[in-house]
Amino acid sequence: MKRALLATLTLLGLVAASPAPAFAQALSPPAQGSVVERLEIGMNTSQIAITPDFAGADLAIFGAVVNADELLNSIGQYDIVVTLEGPKDFATVRRKERVFGIWINRHSVTFKEAPMSYTLSSTRKIEGEPGVPPLDAPGIGIQHIDLTPTDFLRGGRLLEDFRDAYRRLKMESGLYQPDPGGVRFISSTLFQANLKLPANIPSGTHTVRAALFKSGKFIMEKTLPLRVVKTGLEQAITDAAHQQPLLYGMASVFLALLTGWGASVLFRRD
Repeated sequence: MKRALLATLTLLGLVAASPAPAFAQALSPPAQGSVVERLEIGMNTSQIAITPDFAGADLAIFGAVVNADELLNSIGQYDIVVTLEGPKDFATVRRKERVFGIWINRHSVTFKEAPMSYTLSSTRKIEGEPGVPPLDAPGIGIQHIDLTPTDFLRGGRLLEDFRDAYRRLKMESGLYQPDPGGVRFISSTLFQANLKLPANIPSGTHTVRAALFKSGKFIMEKTLPLRVVKTGLEQAITDAAHQQPLLYGMASVFLALLTGWGASVLFRRD
């Protein structure tokens, strides 16, 4: 009897103890890196109208980081980079040199599929600051815009000079604008970016890109289209120049002659 009771207690003890490892494993935290973040964005408008008195505009982009890691978020390990890339077209850069006392164009390079405008806003500098690692952002940033020449150009240094000149001219005209710090988190996961659109922004379909980085590494990006259209008289003139170039040229010449004749009559000395 005592032996049967002892065997029963031993069996019950083994059964009671056996689920413990499985229960402890079920309560263990998930493996590091199992969180998959997502990015969602939107903007205050999908179309910008260029009127005769257009002097630029502000574009607001709102977004949220979904499934953000609370620990990484609390120590500021998430970064957002928002860009507005304009329509692409061929762009020619010329270099003038002085020959026999006369400045002439000696060399030129034409880049294919170059963005006509490019605005960037981010939570911090892409290149990084002292003590802060740079963002792993290939293809993002003014210095990383793909400028491919249409023809082969000897000398890598000469090609880089033309690329630097193109970027400098675009920045001086206000069409290329960097704004480190233009993106700010308004809550733990919600962010807002404000982009300044210049008065000379080209018309056409622009692309808004928002890229998410975690600990400096690229995670994903979201894109949205933005239409910039001309309205009123400017749109009518643009349509006429593209759809009826011959009539547009004849009308321009006639208007120039009429203006010149009118000025001569108005300021004629008797």
